[in-house]
Amino acid sequence: MARSTKTRPVHEIRLGRIRAAIWENDTQNGTRHNVTLSRLYKDGEEWKDSPSFGRDDLPLVAKVADQAHLWIFQQTGGSETSESRQAVA
Repeated sequence: MARSTKTRPVHEIRLGRIRAAIWENDTQNGTRHNVTLSRLYKDGEEWKDSPSFGRDDLPLVAKVADQAHLWIFQQTGGSETSESRQAVA
């Protein structure tokens, strides 16, 4: 079976039209995660996404971001967060 050349997120969280895609990146210091947030909308018959949010989208953006943070925290056992704090200190 051929593998797709398009990279896919390791996890997605969706509430209504708001989506968080969680990406995994292997680095010299271990695995790191990044999150992209988007709003889904329909243009005619085609579904598209946008990185722009309206006022009424923001409560769901906050909830999706919180759930993405929790998922990453559970996957890494909190190591990614504590290493980030040490780098800032």
